[in-house]
Amino acid sequence: MSTTVLPPVSTPAAEAPSKRRRVMGLLDVTLFMVSAMLVIDQLTATASIGTGAVGWWIAVIVVFLIPSAFITAELATTYPEQGGIYVWVRRAYGRHWAARTTYWYYVNVALWMPSVFLLLSGIFAQLFVHRWVDWSAGKWPQAVLAIALVWLVVLIGVQRLDIGKWVNNLGAMLKVLIILGLGIGAVVFAIRHGSANRFTVSDMLPSLDSTTKAFLPVLVYQLLGFELISSMAGEVKHPEKDIPRAIATSSFTLAFLYVLGTVGILLALNLDDIGLVTGLKDTFDKIFGTDSVLVYALGIAAIYTYFTNMTTWSMGANRSAVEAAQAGELPAVLGREHPVHRTPAMAFVIMGAVATLVVLFAAAFIKTQDSLYYALFAASSVIFLLPYLLLFTAFLRLRHIDADRPRPYRAPGGRVGAWLWAGIATAAIAASTVLFLWPEIPNAPEDWSYTGPLLAIVGVTLVVGELLVSRCMARLRRADAAGADDA
Repeated sequence: MSTTVLPPVSTPAAEAPSKRRRVMGLLDVTLFMVSAMLVIDQLTATASIGTGAVGWWIAVIVVFLIPSAFITAELATTYPEQGGIYVWVRRAYGRHWAARTTYWYYVNVALWMPSVFLLLSGIFAQLFVHRWVDWSAGKWPQAVLAIALVWLVVLIGVQRLDIGKWVNNLGAMLKVLIILGLGIGAVVFAIRHGSANRFTVSDMLPSLDSTTKAFLPVLVYQLLGFELISSMAGEVKHPEKDIPRAIATSSFTLAFLYVLGTVGILLALNLDDIGLVTGLKDTFDKIFGTDSVLVYALGIAAIYTYFTNMTTWSMGANRSAVEAAQAGELPAVLGREHPVHRTPAMAFVIMGAVATLVVLFAAAFIKTQDSLYYALFAASSVIFLLPYLLLFTAFLRLRHIDADRPRPYRAPGGRVGAWLWAGIATAAIAASTVLFLWPEIPNAPEDWSYTGPLLAIVGVTLVVGELLVSRCMARLRRADAAGADDA
């Protein structure tokens, strides 16, 4: 690994920060984090662990959420520059690893988007067309709907941030209302009719059976994203003050809501009845009555929040890609911004094209609904986790090589604390990556209709990334050599 440390990023965007409008206040930043990190579509995967998920949630919050919050708050306030994770890794490890990290960060959203929108289209079919379309007949219509939603994300993403942020803010507020309704409704249901699953202290303790191994990495996955807002730090009014405050507020909010939502599903549905795609709608039906007005209202709200997952992440990831592209470390086409809005227009268009191809590929080769959804989700998650291996170790390296830099917020514990936070966070990411690649999915551990497309998507994505980054690095080396000759 190269350890060349570069000076602050110098790009057109970085040299002229005044051209970016600072439109994100503290409330916007907090809601952005909640919108990005509160992933309702994964609650059914978490609940599939069983009541032991409660113990696992507590464990993961303590050993991962808290260290991740400490690390990100320090990096975000010490280096409050547009680009976020790209800037941090570049300072710590040099431009090659920064480019590689940013590519992973960018492309995973293009892979994740199809899984979320196929899930969304499945819930749409449940709500509105379930009486006349089953999954086998409706796979391709749902794929078409997913592709349409991909391009709607692109359309919103190229608008001004002070317009686009309201799409995400509304999504964050709806997510909170949905989980509160789910949790409170499930408690009332359990009081009246009894809990669908047993909740004793021994049942809620963490265990490590095959189902847990399959879905445990989802818990870590759901607690990632504090750094995303730093990708647009140049558009935050007071990043040094607002980002740490937003991290603290959103940490408590996320921890409470994730546990409440998981418990709510388990109070209403027997563990054997929880489906990855249908579980949320089935829970609403059980609590509020099949196809009641409230079920439709919550279902429509959930559909909207799935959509805002993608608008939030694409806004952040594409801005990091722009910074790397404008520095010559990713293909220049990714750096082309909207001439008026200064939004990452071409990065959005390319992301939309990749997501469209992935939807078509997956729908052609994967047979069942749950396998289609989870294979795409797992493939994107493997790519998504890789940047965090660099992020958490960059925190340690920057503490060492840039020790004199003022740190408005410093993770507690001194040097020992820094090693502890980074060590356990990195270990959690590494373990989750392995479990996503080799899950022990109950009843179908050797299903190549799942494993084959997953490995193909991951492999092709990594190879393409290495080719693109290597080509850009070679071009930069030639430019550096030419500059040295001229000097």
